[in-house]
Amino acid sequence: MAELNSDTQQDNTGPGAEQLAHPPTALLRFRKPLIILSHVIAFAASLLLSFLVASNMEIKQQWLLEQFPPLLVFFLLVKLPVFALFKQYRGWWRYVGISDLSGILRASLISTLIIVGLWFFVIVRGEGPIREALRNIANVSQGVFMADMFGTLLILAGLRMIIRLYYEEFRTTEAGRLKRFLIIGAGNTGETLLRDIHRMQVVEYEVIGFIDDDPAKHGISIHGIPVLGTVEQLPEICESRNIEEIAIAMPSSSHQELRRVIQVCEGTKIRFRTVPSLTDIASGKFRVSQIRDVDINDLLGRKAVRLDLDLIEAFARDKTILVTGAGGSIGSEMCRQLCKFNPKLLLLVEQAENPLFYIERELRRDYPSVALQAVVCNITDRLRADEIFSRYKPQIVIHAAAHKHVPLMELNPGEAIKNNIAGTRNIADAAGTHGTANFVMISTDKAVNPTSIMGSSKRVAEMYIQDLNRTSKTHFVTVRFGNVLGSDGSVVPIFKKQIAQGGPVTVTHPDMKRYFMTIPEASQLVLQAATMGKGGEIFVLDMGEPVKIVDLARELITLSGFSPGEDIEIVFTGLRPGEKLFEELSIDGENMQQTRHPKIGIWMNIPMDRDKLRRSIDELIEIGKTQNHHDIVRKVKELVPEYIGTNNGEKIKSD
Repeated sequence: MAELNSDTQQDNTGPGAEQLAHPPTALLRFRKPLIILSHVIAFAASLLLSFLVASNMEIKQQWLLEQFPPLLVFFLLVKLPVFALFKQYRGWWRYVGISDLSGILRASLISTLIIVGLWFFVIVRGEGPIREALRNIANVSQGVFMADMFGTLLILAGLRMIIRLYYEEFRTTEAGRLKRFLIIGAGNTGETLLRDIHRMQVVEYEVIGFIDDDPAKHGISIHGIPVLGTVEQLPEICESRNIEEIAIAMPSSSHQELRRVIQVCEGTKIRFRTVPSLTDIASGKFRVSQIRDVDINDLLGRKAVRLDLDLIEAFARDKTILVTGAGGSIGSEMCRQLCKFNPKLLLLVEQAENPLFYIERELRRDYPSVALQAVVCNITDRLRADEIFSRYKPQIVIHAAAHKHVPLMELNPGEAIKNNIAGTRNIADAAGTHGTANFVMISTDKAVNPTSIMGSSKRVAEMYIQDLNRTSKTHFVTVRFGNVLGSDGSVVPIFKKQIAQGGPVTVTHPDMKRYFMTIPEASQLVLQAATMGKGGEIFVLDMGEPVKIVDLARELITLSGFSPGEDIEIVFTGLRPGEKLFEELSIDGENMQQTRHPKIGIWMNIPMDRDKLRRSIDELIEIGKTQNHHDIVRKVKELVPEYIGTNNGEKIKSD
């Protein structure tokens, strides 16, 4: 189904639809004079009808020739400016509504009061040449004035309603077979959506009914469309009435409510649509009719993050900022967020040239006033990293570069050690040496009680920069969070690709759960945490409630218009090396300290002895060069006692 907005309607209307949607150019050019002329005709018709009513529908020569013409001139001299004052010549009649009818009523009432006042004091009670010239209308029945007021109201309102009816009922065309449409939410938004659908120039939908959980609305009709039942009754209603598409017209609904609708409809093979948010509607950015497909972000996302923008702007504005991993999902979003605060120079550091090329081009297009520098650099190259810091002297570093894929790092453990530990050490040392004020390392929930090489390598990196902060003038902080929706290689794009290929959708375990956060939310909270850091903290972002991956798979299949288990199979493949069923990330608990931001906590831990830490890291990096999984696991265990490593399925214990 095409998007119901002004940008896409022309693409879906077919040949000649633009002529249907817009009046001829000549009419538009003379639109206002034609509207005034139509009002003049309406005023004349109303006055004529009023005389007929006052004369018991008899046409008499006396009033037709002697009273009607001068009184019409008198009425026009009053009504035309009064109706102009009430902006009655500016409206677009095809969209007439209650406010337009209210304007006609006010203009008719005010003009009638003025006419009656002038008629009584100037013509009836007045003296002189004006009274003598208009003596024929002095005896007009007062009922004519009241009848004219109601006649004006009825004729002008009727004329507008006829124009709207003409466009909505007679100037529309059907785009083939109409889709059977159901609207969830029989409130103001649902009613507005129904009216907007009726106004479409090309009819694509047959609205079958409304769904609402409010029992007071059951059995009523809105513009002739009945409220059929509750959300729990959706499967039966959809099946009995052959519903093809559902619009969720609840812009203020929570993500849990949206998930409930999708889960109830699981297996119905229906396409789900939703209206813009209340904020977008109120701001004028979107109309209710600009419905779009329900996306997995709608189901897993959370309430908008409240940020201290002044604090972030003071942190980033007019600063030279370096972002490592700038071409990745998090790194690129960090760059987008930072550009909003007008840094002096933004350094995009990335080893992969294609992602770097694309993010640089995007930022130059969207933020032309921000100075950018694309820097190709492998963070494991210590000399290159030092040269970059020496040349640009960055004041802030956002360190997002890392190897993040758990199973891949189990197969290539030395690469995780080299990139996540040695690379982080290179960047952190360069920052401390060259006077960087703030260094923010982005970490992961997999560093909490790690079961993988990747998670443990990030934990060691955390330990190094936390130790470095003890003697450095640079403020080193770490920010931990879980999975982000839509990031490269994450579960959502993998599932979407599998669904597009006809399945099956592969899930490792039926009980596996993960935390999810949108990329913009994670990036914004990272910046907020960075402004709060005094050095040495490990900030933990509130990830909300964990989501079962199998439920996520079912919802994605349902949103794609398929039935889980029938059209698209879900296959369980078993846990991969280094994976665990549940990630551990909470801002509550005795080892957590609250901050002034409700979604950010600080993890309290006891630092390791510096000499032991650095000696062990040096040894681990040397062992990592051998790619020997068994030896790497043993050494990691010395640094991270809570780490439970495996080697060919067997747990490795420290010596």
